[in-house]
Amino acid sequence: MSISYEFATERAQEAAQAAEAAQLDNVRNRALRSEAAWRDMADRAQKTEQSRAKREAAAEAARAVVAEG
Repeated sequence: MSISYEFATERAQEAAQAAEAAQLDNVRNRALRSEAAWRDMADRAQKTEQSRAKREAAAEAARAVVAEG
């Protein structure tokens, strides 16, 4: 199962809100670590989506060239 950029970004935002609301240092730190991890996953998901779009565009261009001739 892959995680989408939107899903990971939403989880990061939730973790940030939990960190803001936390009264205990250890709970705040755990939420901040969670936020950082989700943001990292969001960045990787976005890069993956961009790479996939580029590959698909290149494949489509190659198919068009072959179809022409």
